[in-house]
Amino acid sequence: MENTTKVVTGKVRFSYANVWEPKSINGGDEKYSVSIIIPKTDMKTIADIKAAIERAKKDGTSKFGGKVPANLKLPLRDGDVDRPDDEAYKDSYFINANSKDRPGIVDKNVKAILDPSEFYSGCYGRASITFFAFNQNGSKGIACGLQNLQKLSDGEPLSGRSRAEDDFTTADDDDFLA
Repeated sequence: MENTTKVVTGKVRFSYANVWEPKSINGGDEKYSVSIIIPKTDMKTIADIKAAIERAKKDGTSKFGGKVPANLKLPLRDGDVDRPDDEAYKDSYFINANSKDRPGIVDKNVKAILDPSEFYSGCYGRASITFFAFNQNGSKGIACGLQNLQKLSDGEPLSGRSRAEDDFTTADDDDFLA
């Protein structure tokens, strides 16, 4: 196994995609962020993430005062446990990744995506993420840094909002004459 804290996922689904404009969460610094939903069947991505988290724990020992605390906050979470009422997270793990820097976003042909409507909560793709130790205000753990995103396919939007293209049909002005 490569000795790194960087992981490029297999095919995942994106939710809470704040990747075009940074947003402040709970009054904190503005950041770009996305929730990465990983199917539990993707054993390779899960194994790579667990290995990267272990590496980040070792790399961050100095931030934890020389030893890894037992109550460390970890980024890999179980959707069936932490989001039982959200169908999008069923049979999946998830990680919330963020960055102060805007992620690069490309399509399946590795061409830049510039239209915000093309990358959204609910689409599928791959993510390049890194893991690192933190110790802030008494909270210690491993966080996930967002690097880059690749969209592979469209999916049902998770925003709960319909798309204009789905709400309307093409119409002639004559259709609206009374």
